[in-house]
Amino acid sequence: MRLNKITIIGVGLIGGSFAKGIKKAQLCNQITGFGLDEKELQKAINLNVIDDYCLDIASAVKDADLILLSVPLGAMQKVLTDIKPYVTEKTIITDVGSAKTSVLTAVKTVFNKIPTRFVAGHPIAGKEKSGVEAACDALFKAHKVILTPTSETDKHALEQVQHLWQALGADVSEMTPEFHDEVFAATSHLPHLLAFGLVNLLNDHEELGNVFQYTAGGFRDFTRIASSDATMWRDISMSNSDSIVKWLKNYQQELDHLINLVETHESDKIYDFFSQAKKARDTHIQ
Repeated sequence: MRLNKITIIGVGLIGGSFAKGIKKAQLCNQITGFGLDEKELQKAINLNVIDDYCLDIASAVKDADLILLSVPLGAMQKVLTDIKPYVTEKTIITDVGSAKTSVLTAVKTVFNKIPTRFVAGHPIAGKEKSGVEAACDALFKAHKVILTPTSETDKHALEQVQHLWQALGADVSEMTPEFHDEVFAATSHLPHLLAFGLVNLLNDHEELGNVFQYTAGGFRDFTRIASSDATMWRDISMSNSDSIVKWLKNYQQELDHLINLVETHESDKIYDFFSQAKKARDTHIQ
């Protein structure tokens, strides 16, 4: 079903890519952007990402069939508070946050319940570069989008959000918010924190000189995500801290085990350690 108006709050990489994909698929008559930086919003117009923009939140969300919240997790509650007076029971609200229980907590805090037409979501796609210039209409193609509906979620609102993501080429699936946060603490949040930590480790050891000039493909592949937006990852770390700490500690135990094997020259066990990891990755990741 073609929508009349979609409002994108936060027209950066993810919000902008969603908008570009919707425009290309002709799924909406009007896409309005909202943000605090008018130059960035004008840039989004020039890049044909959105049709128009508003600097006033009331005007931005007025008559919107769907509002996409694409803001840092730390800003989510304020944005929800700002839009609350202007949304109706017919307005579908969805988000793209990487930690779902914190988003739903913010929704409950603002609305005193989870509105039936709020659909929590998380597209598993992105780039190390941020900003509307990096927006791409094919960003979500063949990538997963996780929706985390609750018992309150309206069936038709869920189907509408699912339809839009599928129209952008995404593989849509559902999880509980709690399971989502546990899974992505281990598979997404942990690798990002490790990449940030490795780059800082080498940067802090002056005895290595300009060590980055010697890095090859493996280092660049592993640390590419350390170029990700610091604000976003600060907010993710705060919003999903319990699960992230749990998996950091598990990883620390794995490192301690590996340190012991290397220190004691356990050749066969080191081989088994590497072989087991290679088999698991080759089997499960294509």
